[in-house]
Amino acid sequence: MTTTSPLVDPRVIALAHYAGRALLERGLARHGVTFQQSVTLRLTAVADGPVERSHLVDGVVGALKIDPAEAHAVVDELVAAGLVAPQEPSGVRITDAGRELHERTSAETAPISARIYAGIPREDLAAAGRVLTLITERADAELAAMTDTAMTK
Repeated sequence: MTTTSPLVDPRVIALAHYAGRALLERGLARHGVTFQQSVTLRLTAVADGPVERSHLVDGVVGALKIDPAEAHAVVDELVAAGLVAPQEPSGVRITDAGRELHERTSAETAPISARIYAGIPREDLAAAGRVLTLITERADAELAAMTDTAMTK
C-alpha cells in the first residue's frame, strides 16, 4: 500500500487506468477478445434487447473516444465472430455465444476487481467517483470543443 497520497493528476489517473486495463486485456486475450470488442460487447449485453447500430456506435465512440468508422469496424468484428448478429432493420443483438462470453469474462474479472477495491472506505470511493466524473465531463467538453474547432477550419 502506498504511504503517501499524491494529488489526482493526469499521471495518477493514467497509471490507474492502464493498470486495470492491463489486467482486463490479459484476461480477454485468453478468449481472443480485444478491449474494444469487450466494451462494444458489454454495451450490447446490457441493452434491453436489440440495439440500433448507430446507437451502439455512438456508445462505443463515447466510451473509447475513437472514430465512428473504427467503432463500426469493431461491431463488424463481433458480427464476424458470431458474438452479435444483425437485427433488421438496422440493429444488432447479442448472440448466445456473445452473452456467454460476456458473462464468463465478467465472472473472471469480478474477483480481481473485488481484491483491488477491498478495504477502500466507501466515502473515499464516492469522493474519487465524483472527482473522476467531473474530470471526464470536463475532458469530454474540451474534446468536443476541439472537434468543433477542427470542423469549422
